[in-house]
Amino acid sequence: MNQATRTTEIKRRSSSGYLMFAIGFVLFVLGLYLILSPPVVPTKTFIGLVPLVLAALTFAGLYMLQPNEAALLLLFGAYVGTDRSSGLRWANPFLRKKKISLRAHNLISDKLKVNDKRGNPIEIAAAIVWRVRDTAQASFDVEDYETYVRMQAEAAIRHLASTYAYDEGEDLAQGEPTLRAGQDRVAASLARELTERFDQAGIVVTDAKLTHLAYAPEIAQVMLRRQQAEAIITARQKIVHGAVSMVEMALKGLSERAIVNLDDERKAAMVSNLLVVLCSESEAQPVINAGTLYQ
Repeated sequence: MNQATRTTEIKRRSSSGYLMFAIGFVLFVLGLYLILSPPVVPTKTFIGLVPLVLAALTFAGLYMLQPNEAALLLLFGAYVGTDRSSGLRWANPFLRKKKISLRAHNLISDKLKVNDKRGNPIEIAAAIVWRVRDTAQASFDVEDYETYVRMQAEAAIRHLASTYAYDEGEDLAQGEPTLRAGQDRVAASLARELTERFDQAGIVVTDAKLTHLAYAPEIAQVMLRRQQAEAIITARQKIVHGAVSMVEMALKGLSERAIVNLDDERKAAMVSNLLVVLCSESEAQPVINAGTLYQ
């Protein structure tokens, strides 16, 4: 829908309902008095009906609004304005008052099964907090704004999942956000897309967060083993890097202090023994060499 065809909310102020209730009550009492007080004659009875009809019209114009609630005012199907004043209010009795909530709403989406950027099936769900910004758009520009919010929220979550990868990997650019590691950026992206989608219905998004994120059951075990393998490889790389640094320091310290002179073969044996000790998962068992390195 383009901007020219959108309905815009018109602010409409109503009268105090307490004052109009008092006026209606006075008219009602006056009408009863004219009809029932002696002498009872047709002319006086007819005159007494006038304030009763006016009282009925006055009472018909009364309506009540709670805080964060609005009333759309319609005159024979034509939109004339929106009243956001709370309390007992009064407007033209021929106006239809259609109430609409301005409070914050929570939408917890179902668990959706979609494919991420890599094509892996995942399960994803989100919690969205939204409220009505423009009552006219919400009421007249979409058929049912609550159904519209649910459908557009599901579409936005599906699109979001296909835009990001579930987890980091070598195929991703350096610093590229993922669904699991970049949840703040993902939530901000989801909120922006929801705001764009809801704008047509006069809905504003105040918060959006992922509440569920997991691989689909059919690949969950495989991806778990992959994550474990990646973690083991990363840990091994750190251990080897640290061990090499320690061996380098040991050789450099022995050489600088002239504690012992080692030829290349002895240095190789020492490096091998130190790497075994430092990189082994179990405790190293000492072996006493009663001869020399060459025996």
